[in-house]
Amino acid sequence: MTDRPEMRGDHAITATDLQTLVEESTYAGVTSFLRRPYRKDLSEADVAVVGVPFDTATTHRPGARFGPRGIREASTGLAFEKHVYGWDFHPVNELKVVDHGDLPFDFSRPAGVPDEIERYVAWMLDQNVMVLALGGDHFISWPLIKAHSIKHGKPISMIHFDAHSDTWPDEHDDGVSHGTMFWHATRQGYLDPTTSVQIGLRTVNLDTMGFNILDGPWVQRHGTDAVIEEVRRVVGDNKVYLTFDIDCLDPAYAPGTGTPVCAGLTTSQAREILRGLAGIHVIGADLVDVAPPYDHSAITALAGATLAQDFLCLFARSPARQSRSRGCCEPGSDNRGQRFFPVLSLRRRTETETTHAGIH
Repeated sequence: MTDRPEMRGDHAITATDLQTLVEESTYAGVTSFLRRPYRKDLSEADVAVVGVPFDTATTHRPGARFGPRGIREASTGLAFEKHVYGWDFHPVNELKVVDHGDLPFDFSRPAGVPDEIERYVAWMLDQNVMVLALGGDHFISWPLIKAHSIKHGKPISMIHFDAHSDTWPDEHDDGVSHGTMFWHATRQGYLDPTTSVQIGLRTVNLDTMGFNILDGPWVQRHGTDAVIEEVRRVVGDNKVYLTFDIDCLDPAYAPGTGTPVCAGLTTSQAREILRGLAGIHVIGADLVDVAPPYDHSAITALAGATLAQDFLCLFARSPARQSRSRGCCEPGSDNRGQRFFPVLSLRRRTETETTHAGIH
């Protein structure tokens, strides 16, 4: 009988070492972010990349639910680099990064999704990992910020790249809209707007809620060095959540998004700013609103994957990484004694709810 040849490829499901960089065909194999191993058990991980394929909150073009898949596929072209261009290292050499797959939620109950996201991410943070979330529309940032703020002590600061302020008031107070997240987070005390900054805005909202704003024209007039200096001044040594809506980029660089706005940043400008922020106290991040149905030659997904890789570099240089400690949880359980993944299953329903939903 012929011996089986050495198995190669599909590093996402075959890898045993969380820090191995692999050369694998970009067009073949099981796709994960940067070819990182898929892991549901986070006991050995430093960083967990998780997809949040939710776009029900969008007010214009849906399609960001396909964002995590598109970003992962685009990232295969970045996975074999020995160090990240523009940085002097590769984050995988310094951090144990895993792809945690996509976050589960009950799509038939959109109003309940924020709580499901918050509970799951809270569990992830209890495993003592840093979380990089791939959206999904921008509303996912609200439960993500809430979970991070509770974990790290509210209020936290935010660095927000976007064409929109996303601080419009919610008339219903519990609505699911991708333009209201930071209004909720600020009013409820999870964000401190005075130590937060919004970059690249190109739409009008007269109520700034106290956020420091470097809008699109300001960035173009003053340049990236001035942006870096001002952001560092505003956030200081505070714990910072980083959120990047891909529509911060000009549609020439990111056409595949739900609410494109002209006169945005270039991909190069965004990357220069991120590199200039190395060393700030980043505690978590998300990259949102990549909508592959409107993309051309996957350039938006590639921009998203590249920026998300830069986020990992920021994680590696963050004081948050130095202050993390192991041993908070037994492998396979969380601090509340629940086995494995507490909200992998959907919210328990009553018998009446289950029957009404058509599930028997």
